[in-house]
Amino acid sequence: MQIIFCILSFIVGACIGSFLCCQARRLHYSEHHKSQITNPRSICLHCRRQLKWYDNLPILSWLFLRGKCRSCHHSIGVAELLSELACAIGFTCLAATSGLPSTNVLAWLSFLGVIVFTAVISFLAIYDGLYGELPTKYLIAAIIIGFFILILRIVIATSTGQTFTPELIYQPFFSVLLLGGLYLVLYLISHGRWVGDGDWLLATALALVVGHPWLALFILFLANFLACIIMLPFLGRSKSHHIYFGPFLVVAFVVVYTFATPLLGFLHFLG
Repeated sequence: MQIIFCILSFIVGACIGSFLCCQARRLHYSEHHKSQITNPRSICLHCRRQLKWYDNLPILSWLFLRGKCRSCHHSIGVAELLSELACAIGFTCLAATSGLPSTNVLAWLSFLGVIVFTAVISFLAIYDGLYGELPTKYLIAAIIIGFFILILRIVIATSTGQTFTPELIYQPFFSVLLLGGLYLVLYLISHGRWVGDGDWLLATALALVVGHPWLALFILFLANFLACIIMLPFLGRSKSHHIYFGPFLVVAFVVVYTFATPLLGFLHFLG
């Protein structure tokens, strides 16, 4: 049953990744051209022809068409494929470590909350990766959902017999202080040259969901490590090239959240 659940999560994640990339392009077009793409169906942004349903299959269509439009043969770009793959893998990881299917309503509600949260931050990662911006309203939405997940986690902990302790409050607080606070300080000190004005808000949302200062530090380390490894060759070619941390923060979050239990267990073992 768990295997079937993971397979379904992969398919759903790929579909959501395709949808989010499409919506990111639509949002950017509407904001910078002061008009909206009125066609509700997917279209080629180059020739404006409506795509057939078999050209909209996540991952498969891109591979079959070799990343080009069937009509005009213009390059689609790799962003769609990466978005679909990343969301598919991310959702599968969350499903594999969630312990679902379960008959516990609170467990399902918590899982759905994390899925919605992951979809929102995935949209932010895609938008930031494409255009170097983080839309404020989606950042606020991510923080609100993060608070909801935090409160739900406390409810689940107390409903299963765990005594309410100050740790349930101060651990998420220090998590936000470490991750979100550090990015805010970097933004203020550099006047936006080192990190963008939305990075600290995104980091705050991620810190709320992981809810533990050590996990927040793992996200910080992994995000910056990935950024250095992937972007360093590009920085050597062009001094004007900017690093957009949104995608790296989101990838680091999914990895750390997926392996949160073994990571904390390892730290406990060292302690």
